[in-house]
Amino acid sequence: MKSKTLKQNKVNIITLGCSKNLVDSEMLSGQLLANEIDVVHENKKLDHNIVVVNTCGFIDKAKEESVNTILDQVALKKKGKLDKVYVTGCLSERYRTDLALEIPEVDAWFGTMELPLMLKQFEVDYKAELVGERFLSTPQHYAYLKISEGCNHRCRFCIIPSLRGDLVSRPIGSVMSEAEGLVRAGVRELLVVSQDTSAYGIDLKYQTDFWHGRPLKSNLESLASALSELGVWVRFHYVYPYPHVDKLIPMMAAGKLLPYIDMPLQHGARSVLERMKRPAAAEKTLDRIAKWRDICPDLSIRSTFIVGYPGETEEEFESLLTFIDRAQLDRVGCFQYSPVKGAAANELPNPVPEATKAARWDRFMALQQSISAAKLQRKIGSTQTILIDQVTEDGAIGRTFADAPEIDGVVHLPDITDFSLGDLVEAEISAADDYDLWV
Repeated sequence: MKSKTLKQNKVNIITLGCSKNLVDSEMLSGQLLANEIDVVHENKKLDHNIVVVNTCGFIDKAKEESVNTILDQVALKKKGKLDKVYVTGCLSERYRTDLALEIPEVDAWFGTMELPLMLKQFEVDYKAELVGERFLSTPQHYAYLKISEGCNHRCRFCIIPSLRGDLVSRPIGSVMSEAEGLVRAGVRELLVVSQDTSAYGIDLKYQTDFWHGRPLKSNLESLASALSELGVWVRFHYVYPYPHVDKLIPMMAAGKLLPYIDMPLQHGARSVLERMKRPAAAEKTLDRIAKWRDICPDLSIRSTFIVGYPGETEEEFESLLTFIDRAQLDRVGCFQYSPVKGAAANELPNPVPEATKAARWDRFMALQQSISAAKLQRKIGSTQTILIDQVTEDGAIGRTFADAPEIDGVVHLPDITDFSLGDLVEAEISAADDYDLWV
């Protein structure tokens, strides 16, 4: 570090894992740029001299990817192509002591909540007034808006509370100031994220905060209503089906919010949910979904599930398939259960054989694929509003309200190139497959 002045350093930030990690990386970028330190994301040119690897440590595959990425950067340092390698994020939070012994070439390790300490490595101080000042690593027309950190649930398959602590909500004034700044900078879509979006404000006892002198309660309904005034797409992720979420649905029906909810349900059998220590019952969730769709027929619901959880019987798996068939969810991801070091689920009896997990995953995905395909077929002939994400010489690619970036489907607009990123266009759907649409 002493070999270069601050302004001569160029920092490459490599982000692994979830959208919450991405926001953390963007916050680091904002602090560095404010101190005139050059920052890039996922740089392939090797014209930087410092690397920060923001790691994921949730499941074995994520840990393996994180360790391999660190080793790749260490190898570049050994060749003299880098001056410093720093590591942060969930993997570093949980395993830094062991990893520091195994990979001594890393210059410093930081946890998930140690941004001020990390900035000391760059000889700058953390500036609280810069919260919300981010260098986006997403395309400039959409951005993630993190409203809280940590989680109060103790799901047996999850170690997030041990990595990021209990729920800590941001005051609503801080969230709205950041959102407003992003919109001023050209963002057309805000993707609201946290570990448990439905719990926003519980820890604050829904205290009142101020935005432009206007008092607002720090709760999900007030936040949704305020965000809806910014004139951009607002999409909610990681929403549990709690009763107070009902208040968002009329806003979606009225066009104030995107009629889209990402709701990680994990299973459809009550007995499995109980073993998981999940906070929702499948039957109540089906009832709630039905009521939501009565109010907002266009509502698009995304979810994720786990097959092969310890003790999962064939009968329980069949209950999951029945749930999926009844729920008719629009977008679904499914994971085969994988033990996570430190998770309480590791102590549960009757692990499911790997071959059985794989077979159940195939059956699950085949059913959901047929549901998704049927839903998309019904959109043929309809006119959809499409947000343009990509323009090439062969055409454009965008998304409807029903599709979040990176995880859902897209709309292909072949041979149409006179768009710019972030444009909102109206077009008629002419074709569909199992996941995507075509104009």
